[in-house]
Amino acid sequence: MFTRINRLAIELPEPAYGDANAAAAVQELLGGRFGEMSTLNNYLFQSFNFRGKSKLKPFYDLVASITAEEVGHVELVSNAINLCMKGITHPGDPDTTPLSNGLNKRNTYSFIATAQTAMPGDSMGKSWTGDYVFSSGNLVLDLLHNFFLECGARTHKMRVYQMTDHPTARAMIGYLLVRGGVHIIAYAKALEIATGVDMTKMLPVPDLNNEQFDATHPYIAMGLNQKLFTFSYEDYQDIAKIWKGPLPDGGTAEVIQGVPDGGSVPDLDELPEEFAPGVSREDFLLIAKRLQQSAGM
Repeated sequence: MFTRINRLAIELPEPAYGDANAAAAVQELLGGRFGEMSTLNNYLFQSFNFRGKSKLKPFYDLVASITAEEVGHVELVSNAINLCMKGITHPGDPDTTPLSNGLNKRNTYSFIATAQTAMPGDSMGKSWTGDYVFSSGNLVLDLLHNFFLECGARTHKMRVYQMTDHPTARAMIGYLLVRGGVHIIAYAKALEIATGVDMTKMLPVPDLNNEQFDATHPYIAMGLNQKLFTFSYEDYQDIAKIWKGPLPDGGTAEVIQGVPDGGSVPDLDELPEEFAPGVSREDFLLIAKRLQQSAGM
């Protein structure tokens, strides 16, 4: 079972302006082949389908705990996309074409279908698909796939980072570069234990140096390049049998039982021109009255 905490993985900066094309590029990090929906669902189904959970518990705990973190990454990228869309259009009479600013943007679908919010698709508008999920049932093969998946995801993050300087997108990608680097090393350590092969000799794949990205520095200062969270207050403690010892950046691996402190979840502004949420002041007063009546007040 999962416990949901009403916090984002980090505090996202409120942007002073929107950039619809930046949001479209960031969609790749959500619903692309190497996006967060892929890392989430690969690990989720591998954890569901894991054979020998007791016998191979440290490996199961690793995949299961990273799964839970990836749920939060999907939430974080989605909220970053939503904030990147701030202020693109304006309220107005329908005949004044208040949504005209969306006409020539790369992702017109988000203006038409999702009221300028994230969708489960990539930067070209292609929907995410379960065909991206790999769950072979073979421990070493799945771990090797996960190592490759995280390396591919990092490559895409590095490229999208260099495509946009939007502050919300940059802050989010900086965080994911740090956390994705942790996952790459974690799967490398797991493969070394499972096979005896020193996977660190394959690193960096690609370059794991986060110092070159200014937006990663706050998260490195917080030690998030060394920590692996269980995302459970009692379970998955055996990740400490894998996530331990020295790291490529000179630090030492540390397991945290629980979750990060996180940041507040953005409260998205109303968009009357999108009929979202479509609740007028009069409707709101009636809803509030019904809620009071329902509560016996």
